[in-house]
Amino acid sequence: MQMKSTKVTEGTTTVLVPVPPEGVSFPPSEAPVFYNPHMELNRDISVVATLAYAKRLSAQKDIGISDISYVDTMSASGIRGLRIANEVGVSVTLNDWSDEAFELILENIELTDLSEIAEATCKNANVLMHERRFNIVDLDPFGSPAPYLDAATRSVVHLLEVTATDTAPLCGAHFNSGVRKYAAVPLNNEFHSEMGVRILLGKVARELAKHDKGMTPLLSHATRHYVRSYLQVKKGAKQADRTLRNLGFLVHCEKCGQRKFFNGIAAVIDDVCPSCESNMQVAGPLWLGKLHEKEFCDEVLLEMESFELGQKVQGKKIIEACRDEMDLPFFYDQHLMCKKLGVSAPAMDVFIEALRATGASVSRTHFTGTSFKTDADLDSINKVLRSL
Repeated sequence: MQMKSTKVTEGTTTVLVPVPPEGVSFPPSEAPVFYNPHMELNRDISVVATLAYAKRLSAQKDIGISDISYVDTMSASGIRGLRIANEVGVSVTLNDWSDEAFELILENIELTDLSEIAEATCKNANVLMHERRFNIVDLDPFGSPAPYLDAATRSVVHLLEVTATDTAPLCGAHFNSGVRKYAAVPLNNEFHSEMGVRILLGKVARELAKHDKGMTPLLSHATRHYVRSYLQVKKGAKQADRTLRNLGFLVHCEKCGQRKFFNGIAAVIDDVCPSCESNMQVAGPLWLGKLHEKEFCDEVLLEMESFELGQKVQGKKIIEACRDEMDLPFFYDQHLMCKKLGVSAPAMDVFIEALRATGASVSRTHFTGTSFKTDADLDSINKVLRSL
């Protein structure tokens, strides 16, 4: 039976996507070929971020944009990869091991008239990535990227784009699953969203190191039900060693909120809170380095101005917030802190200005509307909250 399909347009690209089973509202996993309209924001940011990096790479290597190779490892309908081909102009490989998806991808390549820069393959994603090298590897599975990270980190030459939708294991809600998949201990607390980002980046860093590669995070965000990161890859044992120095552990006191960080894979860790002498919780190994490169965020924002995007306003907000975040691990949640202190939560702007008046640096974050990062110590933060 032939699969029913309909045309959708994202950005300036029109493709065929599967029609969900009759009488069923759209659950992506029920369709014959996976397509999730709610990930348009993710794809919008991906298109512009890929273009920003492709231009950077083109200038560095003195090559044309079309000479840059990109693989969409799990393409399904092919909408992400075809948008990259059409709106960015790099040479794209669209892969899916489903025969139905492969046939739909071929139809969409013909529909978009992109056969000169887009090819389709029908393989296991790990097999393809072990066989071939690509300048840009986009890993966007339905669920955890963990089973594909070894192949992806081997295949990638310059930029790894990775999505994880298994936020419950990453953020500690499904603790044992998170430990199994990411070989790290997560904590499910007020900053669980950032926990997920840093657990994922820690896992990627360790996988890259196996292949004598290092990384620099250019942009990382936790949005809705997923984590997405863009990682510049650098070849060489020294780069791998430098990257691993950004791994470490968080020690957190759930009672009073005190936190400490320990760099290293084999760190000596305190287990008693220095403030209230409660037992401390340990998370890691995870990424303690930067999540974003401000210059890259600016490049993405600049490119975004000239793009036709369905989720442009929201995309700009996310990237601007990422750019302006302080480069410190783990945010504080103002409402939770006020609840522990037994005081009413002041307006965020009022609180931030009051904390800055003490000489501290403070920023909002993209994670939640009540989250902030600061270099002030816990006692100083609590003092300001009590005074407002």
